[in-house]
This record gives sequence, structure tokens and C-alpha cells, in this order.
Amino acid sequence: MTIDVSLDTVPHWIGGAAMSSAAGPRAKIHDPATGRVIGTVVLGGADAVDDAVMSARTAAAAWGGTPSPARASVLHRFRALLHEQLDDLAWIITAEQGKTLADARGELARAIEAIDVSLSVVQQLKGEYAEQVANGVDTYSFRQPLGVCAGITPFNFPVMVPVSMFAAAIACGNAFVLKPSEQVPSAAVRLAQIATDAGLPNGVLNVVHGGVEAAEALIDHPDVAAVSFVGSTPVARAIYRRSADAGKKVQALGGAKNHMVVLPDADLDAAADALVSAAYGAAGQRCMAVTVAVAVGAAADALVPKIAERANAFKVGPGAALGTDMGPLISATALDRVRSALQRSVEQGGRLVVDGRKLTPPGAGYFIGPSLVDGVRVESDLYRDEVFGPVLSVLRTEDLEQALQIVNDNPYGNGAIIFTGSGAAARRFSREVSAGSVGINVPIPVPISWFGFGGWGDSRFGDDGLNYDAYRFYTRSKVITQRWTDPTPGPSPHFVAAGSQ
Repeated sequence: MTIDVSLDTVPHWIGGAAMSSAAGPRAKIHDPATGRVIGTVVLGGADAVDDAVMSARTAAAAWGGTPSPARASVLHRFRALLHEQLDDLAWIITAEQGKTLADARGELARAIEAIDVSLSVVQQLKGEYAEQVANGVDTYSFRQPLGVCAGITPFNFPVMVPVSMFAAAIACGNAFVLKPSEQVPSAAVRLAQIATDAGLPNGVLNVVHGGVEAAEALIDHPDVAAVSFVGSTPVARAIYRRSADAGKKVQALGGAKNHMVVLPDADLDAAADALVSAAYGAAGQRCMAVTVAVAVGAAADALVPKIAERANAFKVGPGAALGTDMGPLISATALDRVRSALQRSVEQGGRLVVDGRKLTPPGAGYFIGPSLVDGVRVESDLYRDEVFGPVLSVLRTEDLEQALQIVNDNPYGNGAIIFTGSGAAARRFSREVSAGSVGINVPIPVPISWFGFGGWGDSRFGDDGLNYDAYRFYTRSKVITQRWTDPTPGPSPHFVAAGSQ
């Protein structure tokens, strides 16, 4: 079963309206399940970015002065309309990204959760007050919006990642310019349309499509105060440096190499279930996918065949087909990259227990089956590189000490998981492991949106992360010191400390 949908030409969304010039470059949009072209997207450069930023700058002045409860009210209507269109959006995600409809609906649920947090903006932006810090002097603080913020988002979460950025930014009183991946452009425009229908003023949310030129124009634009990015580590590092050089706030979330440590006392069936779900769900195209199983001691010999049995039972097919466990990769380029990584793993001494290349493709799309490689070494390419596909590596260690050393020596620090029946081992792991999100008998430790989200090491560059942390990122603090009593007669050249007269 494939999706019969024509997306035609996807336009920019600037100033509350679709914008599409008759001339100019276009990019093809492919259905990953069939490889066929299902539409085109307008590509913009510096001119389109400038138009969007100008629209956002004009809107930001009034929107930033709108009372925060009124901003939350618009977002509440946006949430309601988004909920009404969940099925349509799920189909759009599956058509362009390839993930299963069930996975697309799960993504939408997390996006709605991010909006739920934004509805508490009044609470998030409360300041502090210190009375009588000196004779007749009070000090208080509050947070103000930045103005125009920009988001550059990846192909793997066409709704959740953009919403987690712009819902918080808009709630805080900013205007926003979104540049989604040109591989999955339609959901972003649909979101902007829904927001406009919810009463969001024109220009507060804008969408510009494009490649490197558009991204660089956003980063360099003097009227953009903050840049948010999710993608690969090399690009995240480059965006961090470029944005910082331009004096902007920047949060740049990069790649990952997420480890799951399995101790011999773990429920190995539960661990195997968790590993195949976390490694192969969404074809491994998640920044929080588990890509490395660290099997400790006797756990390895029993765990590997359990994983293999489940991997071989995975149903691979179009994301819209009933019963599909895993859809295609995003592109032919991604398929070639994963195939090459598997070939190198064998050449470098890995044992290919399950070879996804042997899958009989269920169509002309970008399909590969789940793959399992045992005996992987830390110096191998498969371990060092982010494959971003349905490939699970197994490393064998003697004890928890060695397992922690392996995890902590890895430059990435997005997520780390332990499966164990020991509370002491779990507590030690959670305290000593170098990762921003930790799971204990939980395979994908993405916290609910009321907590912050962001990795350590090469998985994040810059300021605060997403979700709850975003309210600090999308605002800046102002501290006021005031005196309303009669001033002390005469000037004083001395610094006045708290508690002084």
C-alpha cells in the first residue's frame, strides 16, 4: 500500500500568506516508500530570508507587547486545531519522511505536549523580587523576548522539532522564521496555516525553504537574535561558531551514538524488545535511537540471539501499510550510506548476525532491513560514525566499570541507557555516565516536555536546550534596582552593597 497524494508545489509562508514566485529553483519531493516524485518545493535564498525576517521583525514589536495570557490563548487554539488535523498531518509526515503512520502520530503527540508546556508561559516567565536589599531599595527581575528567532530543522521529525522550537519562542513573545528540511517541507507550511487560522498575527510565524544559502542567510541576518538547530554534529558545530561570531544566542543539537548497557541481571527478553524498538524504529533515523548495545559479561551470549530473532521478525514496508514495523530510509543517498557502513563493518572484523541488505525490497523505495553486528570494536568506523540507519552494534565488556568507560569515552553524549535489576548499579550509572538524557530500563530516554532536553559533548553546542529549557533561551533577563524613598542627601562615590544604608 502506498500513499496516493499530490503535494504539487510547496510554497514559502511569509507574513501570513503562501509565497511562491513563478521563476526560481525548485526541488523534487520524493516518497521514500516508492522513490517517485510527489511534489516540488520552492527554494529560496537570501532574498526570501530577508522578506521573512522583515515580516517577523515588524510583527515582533506588537507581539512582544501582547500580554502573555493572550499569547497563550492563541497557542491554545492552535493546539485544538492541530489536534483536529492529526490524521492529515500524519499522512503528510509518512508521505514525505517514510515513517509509519503510528510513529507519525506519536511524533504529533509529542508536538502537542510541547505546546502544552508553552501554555504555562505566564508561570515560566515569572521573575524574582528582593525587597529592601538596601535602605529603601528593592531589586526585581523579569524576562523579555529577543525579537526575531530562527529555526533550522531536520528531516526526521518534520513536526515535533519545529513545534518544540517555535511554540516556546512565540509563547515568549518572539516572532519566528523556520527553515525546515527541503526533503519534508509540507508539514511546516501546514503548521503555519493552522497557526494563522488560530489567530496568530501575520508575520509571527514564517516558513522559508532552501538549502545552505538560506540557512547561512538566516544565521548571518543582523535582525535574527537567536538560532536553533537540530542535525548532524559537523553542521551543529559550524552553526554554533558562525552564530556566536555574529553575536547571536545559539542552541545547536548535533548527532549521537546512544549506548544501552545490558547487565547479566537484566530481564534479557525485555532488553531485547527494547533494543529492537529503539534501534530499528523509524529505520534508525532518530537522534535518540540506540545504536550500540554494550553487553556485559554473560549477558552477551544470551542477548544477541534474542535480538536477532526479533530483528528478523520485523516487518519492513511502506509506512502507510497496516502492520508495518519499519519504513524506508529518507533517500537513495541514505540507503547507499548504510549499505557502505555495513560492508566496512565486515571488513573491519564485525560479525554480521543480521544483514539488512538481504531484504527483498517491498517496492522501489529506499528500503533496507534491520541489521545486527556483533563483536564491534571501538576503533571501527561503525562505532565511531553516526550511521543514522537501522544498524545495531554489539560491544562486549567484562563489567559495568568497563562499560561506563566505553560510554564516557565516546565524544557524543545525547542519551545513555542501562537495563538491570540492580538499583545500586542503576544509581551508579545514572550518576557517572556522561549523557544529557539517561534511561533506566527505558529504551529511549526522551524526557517529557516539562523537563529540558539536550545532549552533552559533541551532541550539543551553545546555550540551553529544548522543551522546558527553551524559555530561558528565547528570552533575556533584565534586573531592575529601584528606590522610591527620599534619596540620601549629597553624592556618594562608593559602591553600595546589599544590606548597606
